[in-house]
Amino acid sequence: MRSPFLRFIAAAAVVMSIWSGTMAQSIAFDTSRMDRSVSACDDFFEFANGNWVKNTPIPPSQSRWGSFNVLADNNLETLHQILEKAAKTKSPKGSDMQLIGDYYASCMDEAGIEKAGVKPLQPYLKRIDKIKSSKDLAPSIAWMHSNGIPAVFRVGGGADAKNSNMVIVNAGQGGLSLPNKDYYTKMDPKSVEIRVKFIEHVTNMFKLLGESQDVAARDAQTVMDLQMKLANASKAPVELRDRDKTYNKIPVADAQKIIPNINLNSYLAARGMPKVTEINFGQPEFFAAVNKMLTDVPVDAWKTYFRWMLVNDVSNALPKAFTDENFNFQRTMSGVKEQEPRWRRCVQATDGAVGEALGKEFVKQKFTPEANARMKELIANLFAAMKSHIEGLQWMSAETKQKAIAKLTAYTRKIGYNEHPQGYAGLKISRQSYAQNEINAGLLQLNRNVKDIGHAPDKTRWGMTPPTVNAYYNSSYNEIVFPAGILQPPFFNFQADDAINYGGIGAVIGHEISHGFDDQGSKSDAQGNLVSWWTSEDRSKFEERANCVVDQFNNYQVAPGLNINGRLTLGENIGDLGGLNIAYTALMNSLKGKQPEKIDGFTAAQRFFLGWAQVWAAKSTPEAERSQVLGDPHSAARYRVDGPLSNMPEFAQAFGCKQGDKMVRTKACVIW
Repeated sequence: MRSPFLRFIAAAAVVMSIWSGTMAQSIAFDTSRMDRSVSACDDFFEFANGNWVKNTPIPPSQSRWGSFNVLADNNLETLHQILEKAAKTKSPKGSDMQLIGDYYASCMDEAGIEKAGVKPLQPYLKRIDKIKSSKDLAPSIAWMHSNGIPAVFRVGGGADAKNSNMVIVNAGQGGLSLPNKDYYTKMDPKSVEIRVKFIEHVTNMFKLLGESQDVAARDAQTVMDLQMKLANASKAPVELRDRDKTYNKIPVADAQKIIPNINLNSYLAARGMPKVTEINFGQPEFFAAVNKMLTDVPVDAWKTYFRWMLVNDVSNALPKAFTDENFNFQRTMSGVKEQEPRWRRCVQATDGAVGEALGKEFVKQKFTPEANARMKELIANLFAAMKSHIEGLQWMSAETKQKAIAKLTAYTRKIGYNEHPQGYAGLKISRQSYAQNEINAGLLQLNRNVKDIGHAPDKTRWGMTPPTVNAYYNSSYNEIVFPAGILQPPFFNFQADDAINYGGIGAVIGHEISHGFDDQGSKSDAQGNLVSWWTSEDRSKFEERANCVVDQFNNYQVAPGLNINGRLTLGENIGDLGGLNIAYTALMNSLKGKQPEKIDGFTAAQRFFLGWAQVWAAKSTPEAERSQVLGDPHSAARYRVDGPLSNMPEFAQAFGCKQGDKMVRTKACVIW
């Protein structure tokens, strides 16, 4: 699944005045946010957003703040009202309103959570304590996975990358608590500090489970030592992006030779999975290392690690002391200063657990048939623009163009919400135990995933809930998806002129379309299969152009000594560059040669680029900036504005920029 936007937007905070009150939505762009002392040709992000950046503080409960957060915050307020009403209403058992109302109420029941203490963990802790020898490790890992507890590695159902009409067993690296391998292996001062703080955090969590200081400290070091072994065997984020290298479907018998200390057939049976003849081992070297660890690492160390993975996984449903300790460590990682109020965390948790049911109520209030129709029109215009771009490429042969257009034509388009919801039949949610509700909701999804294996995938499903401020492209299904949550200002505004909307939601649509033609999405054909449809010569030309984008973004310094990783962010950067180009073409096509009157002194072309810039108005804590560079495939917001625009002659023409200006690259990157 590919998404252009940042993970942080799920956690919104206080409403900021820029999108509240009486801002004139008829103009859809507040010129007071601009810093006109900066030349548009020198730094367009500052020109468009400079005053906003100077005058807008990051809320203390957030690590980043920007347009995405403001909209997500507004959506959260709507969800809060829905859930407060549902919690006060007695609804039929099993109905959507009962599920969301009781889930939210149980999360808000702090007294009940405190009274329960760690009692919800006791059955799991007792099971871990029964592990006596290395022979017990394999069935214990299967048991943990069957109960949704992450440990050691990941195994689940997913589309076969080379046969998208079949769900197979996919296995991959896992078992870490810090974001990725680099957090364990880098030796710079900040990385070392994070590891020290992590050990302190794990120590404190073990103490909350009842251990003494000395025992907890020893156990925390044990967890770090074991996870360090897993990290050293893991692939780094850049390596994990390569779809060719993460597809290693092999006979189960061959996989068994890689990890003989786990009987794979027994593991699959314990998980309730069907007996299969093949399995995708995403990172074979990792599993070989795990195999050695299963005999080299003492059993007591494994038990300590399992206890940690359990408590870390469910800590948000435990008493306040646990959530406070989690927040204290989060401060180290993200730079946040205050914990979000309980109600905000509970709204987000409800959306995560039963978001399809909650989303139905959200859509009733926030997504109109008119919005749906307008979105379909915009999307059709963007597809037409992309088709014309492909047809006009000078570097691509007619043979490859034909297949590219066939892929484009085959895209599935999903807008607003899932019209074929799975529902939550059989899910038991009550007001008795928040921890049990969370466990039940997780097990429902886990069991559904297991049941999918060996069957054709249900391509009507969505990977996001309706209120989500995001969008994505799924390469296996060759689909683009736009939840109702993002189809609002500043991305999509009914009262705005076309220029602003094409620069906002139009470029977002274009971005998602372009993901099917980025460095990884372009490896799949029209049916979503990992099969090359390129001539070798055309692929080489594409790679050459992609490397231009890599080089460009490698040179952007986010902070001293901290540059964007152009290879890690390549797919998203191609998405931005392609999306803006086709959105601009779509806007010009819609104008049919007419030049609308200026608004606030800006032409339609200029407002298109201002629309894009305001979407990416954002600022982050230093900790969040560092975290993004180390593991996020999205570039920092500033460079999502200046980066692609500096490659576009249309931008230079719109603002009268000349060769030599910072916003005009000497060697422009051009792909789609």
